[in-house]
Amino acid sequence: MIPTLLVTGASRGIGAATAVLAAQRGWDVAVNYTRDAAAAEKVASQVRALGRRALVLQADVADEAAVLRMFAEVDAQLGPLRGLVNNAGVVDQPARVDEMSVQRLTRMFAINLTGSFVCAREAVKRMSTKHGGTGGVIVNLSSAAARLGSPGQYVDYAAAKAGIDTFTLGLAREVATEGIRVNAVRPGIIDTDIHASGGQPDRAAQVAPSVPMQRAGTAQETALAIVWLLSDESSYTTGAIIDVTGGR
Repeated sequence: MIPTLLVTGASRGIGAATAVLAAQRGWDVAVNYTRDAAAAEKVASQVRALGRRALVLQADVADEAAVLRMFAEVDAQLGPLRGLVNNAGVVDQPARVDEMSVQRLTRMFAINLTGSFVCAREAVKRMSTKHGGTGGVIVNLSSAAARLGSPGQYVDYAAAKAGIDTFTLGLAREVATEGIRVNAVRPGIIDTDIHASGGQPDRAAQVAPSVPMQRAGTAQETALAIVWLLSDESSYTTGAIIDVTGGR
């Protein structure tokens, strides 16, 4: 049976690269997006061109009801879920902590942390042998910001991603005997559209000289680490956080 993978935030950047690479490696893919339906459909078309099934699903991961509908659609149309990539995430305009509103903080944690918890919860209900499942893999997207702190830019984002690190470790140990592996990838400066959404479209190029490898990374380089963690090649790896940072 072809395994089914759900990738959140898969219409662009790391999520899109992961969806296509996973299809190349034999996964059927549920492509989640929040706003850009056309971009998500383009990713799905690439998946189908590789001979795999693709399902496009609109859902804001900060909305529990939308997440429940999304998982129900995956169940109904693609079959048993075997993989989840918690990739959906946002940044905001650079700001100091003493300038951050509660509205900003609520949005940041709802999407970047709570959304990953809820998606993982639903995946565990389907994958865990405790619940009658046959196992699976969860890969969370953290960030190098989790250990750098992002002072003067987005400490809130860094804190949310630090939460992802702890969540990954705790959940991995919680379900280790239930056929589920849980790991995270911690990207550094990756050249994707997320920087523009935070008002810094040239950030990757600007920060690249401070990276030991002297360049930004690519979405494809990040996807390669994610898809390895999804594969049986990493069968004894759980509770791990892999840096894809160029040494940063």
